[in-house]
Amino acid sequence: ERGETGKGKGEGLRGGIGIGPNCPPGAGYHSESKAKEYKHVCKRACQRVSCISQKFVFKVDAYLQDSPFTNAGTGSNLNLSGEIECDASIMDGKSLNYGAVGALSGIKNPVLVARRLLSETQKGKLSAGRIPPCFLVGKGAEQWAISHGIPACPTEKMTTKFSLSGYKRNKRKMELAEQVETKRKRQSCEHENNSACLDTVGAVVVDREGNVAAAVSSGGLAMKHPGRVGQAAHYGCGCWAENARDISLYSTAVSTSGSGEHLIRTMLARECSTAMQAENAHQALLEAMQNKFISSPFLAGEDCVLGGVIVLRCCTCGEAQRSEDIQALLVEFLWSHTTESMCVGYMSAQDSKARTHISRLPPGAVAGQSLAIEGGVCRLGTMSD
Repeated sequence: ERGETGKGKGEGLRGGIGIGPNCPPGAGYHSESKAKEYKHVCKRACQRVSCISQKFVFKVDAYLQDSPFTNAGTGSNLNLSGEIECDASIMDGKSLNYGAVGALSGIKNPVLVARRLLSETQKGKLSAGRIPPCFLVGKGAEQWAISHGIPACPTEKMTTKFSLSGYKRNKRKMELAEQVETKRKRQSCEHENNSACLDTVGAVVVDREGNVAAAVSSGGLAMKHPGRVGQAAHYGCGCWAENARDISLYSTAVSTSGSGEHLIRTMLARECSTAMQAENAHQALLEAMQNKFISSPFLAGEDCVLGGVIVLRCCTCGEAQRSEDIQALLVEFLWSHTTESMCVGYMSAQDSKARTHISRLPPGAVAGQSLAIEGGVCRLGTMSD
């Protein structure tokens, strides 16, 4: 079930999560020694929520943010100033509303702020006919969150021993790198396989009525410049969710991870969602990752394009379209990445436990130039169950 064109089979797929790399070349690798911890985090995240709905997607994301093994919320990478700044977004496929925060400090679970922005947008205009914001950054985002009842959390409480030691180590390396030539500095970065870079987290979900949603959150690159906003907060780049507007179309939900700048310039989340309207989902995702990402003209100057996606698409089964008594969903959950590895987990409300998997590039494949793709197709019981 593994490989560049491998397919897998699954049952009861309704919700999926992914922990994917958001690191510079040479990183983005889930070591075998940490595989058990990564898979455990994914499994626990799925199992913490019993009701598969739009709430699932941000509750799972919030749980993942609390894990020290992920780069989102608690334990996030520190920026050049030694502070934590997080990005997050969520999109509701039914209303097409979107909420996002960027370079946000002082809030434990940034995705909760994104979710509150989305819900406030659904309430309509503000006083004097003002349009409510859907994307806030920095201090303004923090103030808005606190004013809407989301408690503040000092950076020191979100910083772990692991992230702090990584910051100190990276700072020493930067100081040393400034004293040597550019070539040597680049080689040092390329050969560094450091787990301190950690990961971005994302989630996609479909409920029993066929509504989809997606979310993503990240602490960003280690030693990033203060104020840098990655793909996790950008519309169409970090996540995308869209209900089918016609019975001949698919509902889709996508969440991305990887090099933020690469994902922003290619708008990969929306590109993958659009591609999912093709008949063969596996082939469509393969072509989207190859043509819209690795070989994208927007990344023509890049020789190492790093990214990963989790994709969920669904439609009403053929017999359900003809009978009101049969309300079944055909669901496909796929993932693909150009990084060395990506950890995923998935389950349905009917499953007793989640399934987890660490996907890796095929032997001999070059990260940033090759891709892995896996996933499965299943039919889910009645939508009224």
